[in-house]
Amino acid sequence: MRTITRGAAALAIATAAVAAIGTSSAQASDRTVYGCPGGAVCIYPRDADIHNSTPTNIYYSYGAHNLSNQFGNHYVLNNQYGSANATAQLCNGYNGADCVITIGLNELGVYNLTPINSVVLNRP
Repeated sequence: MRTITRGAAALAIATAAVAAIGTSSAQASDRTVYGCPGGAVCIYPRDADIHNSTPTNIYYSYGAHNLSNQFGNHYVLNNQYGSANATAQLCNGYNGADCVITIGLNELGVYNLTPINSVVLNRP
């Protein structure tokens, strides 16, 4: 009888451990910050309060993304994750030409997007 009780106790502990690992993995994958999903680079509305607004532009894929009708000051958040080399760049030219600002992993800033014509997400 003791063998069955010990076996049941071991099974209960193992099941609890697997459940705990599954829960922490789900929590780790939800990296939304200021409405910007994990793995993305986000641009917020002009002159917006980042605490009370949602992103207008969300970019997930690596490479250049051309902008249109973005003028004045905007928050830009690099919410990618992984390597510290997962940067975003703001570029004066289209298709990632003449990049002038690099935004590091998990960095947030206010940038004048009037001269900016593209955003580049760099692969880590």
